[in-house]
This record gives sequence, C-alpha cells and structure tokens, in this order.
Amino acid sequence: MAVTEELIPDLLVVKRDGKKVEFNGQKVALAIKKGFDSVISEDEETRKYSEKDIQKVYQGVLKRINKEYKEEEKIKIETIQDMIEDELQKKGYEDVYTSFSEYRERRAQSRQLFVDEKKMHKFLKTIESLGLKSAHEEDAKRENANVDGDTAMGTMLQYGSTVSREFAKSYLMKKKFAEAHDNGDIHIHDMDFIPMGTTTCCQIDLNKLFKNGFSTGHGFLREPNDIMSYGALAAIAIQANQNDQHGGQAIPAFDYYLAPGVLKTYRKQLKQMIYDLLDYSGFLTFINMDKIVKELDKITSIEFDISLLDDCAKGSEEVKNIFKVAKEKALQKTDRITYQAMEAFIHNLNTMHSRAGAQVPFSSINFGTDTSPEGRMVIKNYLLAADAGLGKGETPIFPISIFKVKEGVNYNPEDPNYDLLKLSCEVSARRLFPNFSFLDSPFNKVALKEGDYNTEVGYMGCRTRVLGNQVDPDKAITPGRGNLSFTSINLPRLGIKYGIATGSREKADMKGFYEELGELLELVKDQLLERFEIQCNRRIYNFPFLLGQGVWIDSERLKTTDRLRRVLKHGTLTVGFIGLAECLKALIGKHHGECDEAQKLGLEIIGFMKDKIDEFSAKYNLNFSVIATPAEGLSGRFTRIDKAIYGKLKGITDRDYYTNSFHIPVYYNISVARKIHLEAPYHALTLGGHITYIELDGDTSTNVEAFEKIIRIMKEEGLGYGAINHPVDRDPVCGYVGVIGDTCPRCGRKTGEGVSVDHLKEVCSDCR
Repeated sequence: MAVTEELIPDLLVVKRDGKKVEFNGQKVALAIKKGFDSVISEDEETRKYSEKDIQKVYQGVLKRINKEYKEEEKIKIETIQDMIEDELQKKGYEDVYTSFSEYRERRAQSRQLFVDEKKMHKFLKTIESLGLKSAHEEDAKRENANVDGDTAMGTMLQYGSTVSREFAKSYLMKKKFAEAHDNGDIHIHDMDFIPMGTTTCCQIDLNKLFKNGFSTGHGFLREPNDIMSYGALAAIAIQANQNDQHGGQAIPAFDYYLAPGVLKTYRKQLKQMIYDLLDYSGFLTFINMDKIVKELDKITSIEFDISLLDDCAKGSEEVKNIFKVAKEKALQKTDRITYQAMEAFIHNLNTMHSRAGAQVPFSSINFGTDTSPEGRMVIKNYLLAADAGLGKGETPIFPISIFKVKEGVNYNPEDPNYDLLKLSCEVSARRLFPNFSFLDSPFNKVALKEGDYNTEVGYMGCRTRVLGNQVDPDKAITPGRGNLSFTSINLPRLGIKYGIATGSREKADMKGFYEELGELLELVKDQLLERFEIQCNRRIYNFPFLLGQGVWIDSERLKTTDRLRRVLKHGTLTVGFIGLAECLKALIGKHHGECDEAQKLGLEIIGFMKDKIDEFSAKYNLNFSVIATPAEGLSGRFTRIDKAIYGKLKGITDRDYYTNSFHIPVYYNISVARKIHLEAPYHALTLGGHITYIELDGDTSTNVEAFEKIIRIMKEEGLGYGAINHPVDRDPVCGYVGVIGDTCPRCGRKTGEGVSVDHLKEVCSDCR
C-alpha cells in the first residue's frame, strides 16, 4: 500500500532559519520532481523519466519518515533532502542524484552571496530555464498563446516577465497567494503584469475614437473619411490598446462601427463618377456640379433614390440616365474598395506587432446584426476577405471573428441578414472562423435593448465577456469594458483529495470538498481584490491610450491626477477553473459525459462557485464572475504538479493535460448534439466567459448544411458562444486549402512528392 501524506505523523519541519512549519508532502514531491526535470534526454525533446520514477523516490522518502520519525516532533529540512539523495542512489538514479546534489551545493553557495537567497535563487533558476529551455518545456514561455517564446524578442519579453513575476510574488502579494500559486492550488494569470497594474482586455468603442480622431502617442490621427481609413485605424486602435493591457482587444460591433466609412466612400465615389461621366458626355459645362455635391452630402444610405437628383438634370433624360449609371458604378467600386479595406485589415492584424515587437495583437471582432446596406457590405466583404486568406493561401489567425446570431435579424430564412449567416457558415467551414455567439440566450439578452447595439453582448475570441454591471445597472453595456484580472482553481486536485481516485475512501467526501473549495474561492477573491487595489492606484498617464484616449468607459471624465477606481470598477474580476471532467472522475469515477449523476454533480459544483461569486459581487459592489478558463499552458502545468504528488491516476492524471474548463474530454466519444446539450447549462453559470467547441473530422466545406445545423443546435440549446473545429490542411506547393488526405485535390500531388512547374501551371492556372 502506498504511503500517503495523511499517514505521516504530526511533524514540524525545521527550516534553515530556525522557523518551524507543518510537514507538507506536496513540497517534497515537487522537490523530487524538479530533480528529475533537471535531467534531460539525449535528444533534449522528450522526458527521460516518467511520473512513475518520481513516485518511487517519493514513496521511499515517505516510508522512511513514517518509520524513523514516528515518535519525533520535528525534522530538519536538510534531513529530508538527505533522504531524497539516499533514495535516488538506492534506486539507481545516479544522474538525478548528481543533479540534485549539485543543485543543493549551488544553493548553499548562493546563501553566502545574497541576503535573501531563497528569492534570489528562485529568480536565477527561472532565468536559467528561460535561456536554456524551449517553449514546450517551460510553462512561463507559454503564458500567452500569441507570444513566440523561442524567438529573440519573445525570450527578451519573457526575461522581463520573469523579473516582474518574482517581484510581484516577493513584494506585491501576500505570501499565501504566491504559495498557493507555486503549489498548484491556484494559477494567477498574467502575474508578470501585476506591478504595472494593467487590466486584461477591453471591448473597444470605435465610434468614440473615430468621432474626432485619436492619438497613439506617436502622432494624432484625424477622423477617417473612407472605408480604407476606417479599416486601417481600427487595426491601429487594436495595436495601440494592446500596449496598455496584458490581454486581448476586441471590437464589439465591427459592422456598425465601419458602416459610416462605406457611406463616406460611396459619396466620394459617386461624386467622382458623376463628374467623370458628365465630363466625358459633354454635359459638365451646363450642369451645376456644386448643387449635385450638396444633394449627395445629404444621403444617408447607399441605397438612396436617385430621383433625388432629378432637379439637377435640367430636364435632360440623358443626364438622368448618367446619374443612374453613376449610381451603379459607384456602388460596384465601393464594394471593391470595401473588400480591399477588409483584406488590408486582416493582413495588418496578422503582421503588425505590439509590445516591443514580441507579439501580434490578440484581436477579436463581433459582427452580424447591422442590417443597413452599409453594414451588410462590411460583413460580406470581411467574410470574403477572410475566406481568401493571407498570402500563399494561409488561414488568418487574427482577428478571431465572431458572428452574432439573433432571431429576426439573421437566424431564419426570411431575416434580412440570413444570407450572411449562410456565408459565415461557408467561410467557417473552410477557415475555422468565424465563431458564433447567440444573442437570444437568456443570459445574453437580459440587458438587450432593441435598437441599441451597445447592449448586445460582445465576446473576446478567447471567451471573455462583459455585459451585466453590478456597479451601475444603467451601464450594463459591452463597449468600453473588459476583464480586470482572473485567477483559476485546480479542481482536479480537490477531486483527488476528497474523491475515490486514490482508493483511500469508498465514497466522495463532498462536505470536505465544498469546504476547501469555499476556502479557495475566498482566497482567490482576496487575491483579486489585492490586485485590484494595485490597478486602482495607477493614473491616466500609465495607460495613455486605454484611458488617455477614452477607450475605457467613463475614462474621459478623469483628471490627470485621479486614481482609477471610479472607472475600473466597471470591469470584471473573474475566478476560473480547470478540469471539471477530471475532478468528477476523481470524485465518483465518471465524468459528466459518462453519466447523469456526474452531470448533476458538475452543475452543482460550478453552481456553488457562481453562488459564492455572486455573494462577493453583492458584498463588495464589484463585478465578480466565474470564467470557464482558457487553458493554454495552465492545464499542463497543473497536471504535471499533480502527477508528481499523486502519481498516474487513470482518467485523471494519466494524460499531459487537464480538460479545458467544463468541457467533455476530447478523447471521449460523444455525439455533437449530446455534447452541446451537456455543456450548454454551464454557460449560464460562467458569465465571465465560456465557449463550447465541437471537433469534426473530414472536410466540412462539402457539407455546409450540416455545419449550419450544428450552429442551430447550439442556438436552440442556449449556448452563449460556440465554435466548430475541423482539419484545415494546406498544400505547400499549389496552396490548396482544405482536407487533403494523401493526395491534393487540386494538383494531384501525393504526400512528400514534388510537382513540376509546368504541371503546376496547368492545374493551378486559376490561382496564379
């Protein structure tokens, strides 16, 4: 039988400074794990030792402590480390023993050099990892998905992040928060930005920026006057704002914001087209062009009645016909220019850099509900440009586009924008985006006011959302708001502690589970409030674009010397979670995809979290919420720590990752409809952000009807936000994008085969 920490007698560990602390087996396991992690395989790409090896040594140390210190009250930390070295030698791990022993010696030497050796050594060890390890080996290099931690600038950014992170843990947060993070009980996201007091993300109101122009800090940009400028400035706004925040940037009503640019472009093109045709036909000399210009400046839609200009024709039917021809040609040209603007917007967001050149801005746009001719033109051409892809046929990663689905607008065949929903399905079936949000979901339409697109929910591509506003219900809008910070809880660990997974009990101890979960929620709440105070103590000059240009709600009302609480209070403080599936597996032996009992328990657990968070919102009058955490590197980090402590537990720690938030595990075979049905109720409990992914095999572009059917199931089941993932291949020779298999459908090239230039010209003449 394995020795667990619970079987160790009450024992105090005497640290080097004489301080006594309670014995913590997790720290012993982590020390052993770090010793094994320090020894790399010959190819430096794979682990040399497994969690089973770590467990052998860990169990050996626990047995010795249990045997030799049964009657003792205390043990020195050096004694525990000696035992680790002894067990490594006895079990034949000589290379790990050498590494561990040398590590202890280096630490002993560093104590002579630094006053606070613990903090300094930890800092230097992390710096060493950044310099010598690749992104797939080092969690710190994967904190943000769109930072390439292996590049020179990416690594430089991570060096700065590491210094900032250690400073935050040592000087800006309570020790209990740092320890809970390091132990893997919680994960404080973007900890490296705590000293700067930055916020996470924001939904940018482009109308405010475009109205009178804006400054990026390096020059003032005037109000845009055509759709090309609207698109360019939208990209610049996203880039500039990302330099003031540590998360992503979104545009909540892209179609509404850019529609005026289409109208301005159309007016300009129509005036020029009329002038050119009149000049070419010889009528320009006796037609009053100034009067025509004044009339055209009054039009409010590209679908205006051309008879408005009849009085300017001076009774000439030929001139009236010129006006009609000019109207159609101007419309065609405006359509082409709008496409070019959307193409440039997409290319900009996939190539422009922020944060000292280390990142492509994490950008998202929401659209789909503007039924005006101008808004429809924006939506259509954005989708067509996204479908065309980048150079060489690459699928654009950014912006993450989100089509807003709403009955009466685009959901039914008789709705004015239904054709755009169909087009969005076609494009997503080929290019992975857009994703889809559902405005009719009860929790998304609660603040919706007909005719006011500011009350339509907007999502960040990653899933974050803001809508309700505890602080000021009259400002329950999307633009100008975002997440302030979030911290995630390791649910699987709680499941292992109080469930049946380790074999220490036959039935889950749910009372103990909820008690500790409640304690963790209180801990995270306090940590978020501590971070909130740091953010509130900043000034406008710390965020020259986000606040200086009035992007964040009400920030234009602040004086230069004001602190930021009165505006940041409109943002959200969110508590996240990882691995509900593994938590349930640990508690009762099955996850929520496998049985109704697990689904009921899963909803109860997340419901418990939501109820506690709602209490915090009411108590502190702040927008606390639960978020279904985007996993990124976190799911792997938690799993590696828990494997070292508990070993490999089937269905829980036997993979390299925990399942993202409340999702049904991707390896579990389940129908599309049932997966959506099971995950949908969790969306209403995670109002800080959520998403349901559907994973499909095969070429979805050949069955767009089925693709649309899935979107309809999502809507009818009450999802807030959903996405469909599917394979997207690209032939490196001819550029074909789609599911390729063994042979490219376009050029006939087989995997690993080359194609002659002449053959490529024959089969790909359409794409030259």
